[in-house]
Amino acid sequence: MKKVYIIAEAGVNHNGDINLAKKLIDVAVESNADAVKFQTFKAENLVSKKASKADYQLETTEGAESQFEMIKKLELDLDTHKILIDYCNSKNIEFLSTPFDLESIDLLFSLGIKTFKIPSGEITNLPYLEKIGKLNLSVILSTGMSTLADVESAFNVLLDNGTDKNNITILHANTEYPTPYKDVNLNAMLTMGQAFGVKYGYSDHTLGIEVPVAAVAMGASVIEKHFTLDKTMEGPDHKASLEPEELKQMVLSIRNIEQSMGSFVKKVSDSERKNMLIARKGIVANVEIKKGDILTKENLHIKRTGSESISPMRWYEVIGKTAIKDFNEDDTISI
Repeated sequence: MKKVYIIAEAGVNHNGDINLAKKLIDVAVESNADAVKFQTFKAENLVSKKASKADYQLETTEGAESQFEMIKKLELDLDTHKILIDYCNSKNIEFLSTPFDLESIDLLFSLGIKTFKIPSGEITNLPYLEKIGKLNLSVILSTGMSTLADVESAFNVLLDNGTDKNNITILHANTEYPTPYKDVNLNAMLTMGQAFGVKYGYSDHTLGIEVPVAAVAMGASVIEKHFTLDKTMEGPDHKASLEPEELKQMVLSIRNIEQSMGSFVKKVSDSERKNMLIARKGIVANVEIKKGDILTKENLHIKRTGSESISPMRWYEVIGKTAIKDFNEDDTISI
């Protein structure tokens, strides 16, 4: 099994503060995630000034504030991007960011970003998909709020505009924050992998770590999960994010599951081989047997011997044979 690519989604949990953003990077590094991801947008290009907030945003941010006002405070400018990219490079973790508008795609491309994450909300944005498709870079496509037909349409736009199929990974997702377990529908991840013949993964918005770990056991090659410094901080996404220790535990659990998947070959493992002589049984003398006696069901027994012995699978081969020497009770039989 190839190593799962784990994206620690900082998103907008930096609250517009570059120092908080750096602390989030530190947490991602300490958790051993492969990448830390932010969000790149111009509020004027992303949301109408008349747009209302989502229900989960109303619960976690100031009620009188519009979605535009909320988003505007969370922008990262060009200089901040450069600083965070340099900081990630110094910490040996990949910097990623999701662009939410055409101008932001250009900005990230100009900064040398090689993987473009398409968020669920842009899956029906034709000009956006065309622009990313023409880059022919690695694409991670989130599919929350989508039907299989929606995903197919977006997938085909990417292909038609030059993106190699092998460069696309499709993420199953549900965009409710937090996602109720009954709405996760993790089997749909497999449906998409089979339908499009590409790598697949999972972008998780549940409160725990069980579902992303389960997704890895089901073959996910990419896992994305929001994290924060503190769930009680003000901001739209903190409440449904993992705190640092939870993020560490998720990464560790994924790596453990990764190792556990192994190969498709059923075989004796190196670690258990030493237990075979202890746990498996052999054929032994049930009573004292003299050389020349006939070996029978009555004078033989099957027990753990702790040593090399004839396997009980050869029981009927042994029965009826003549003893080649004397055997005391519990001696292993040889023929």
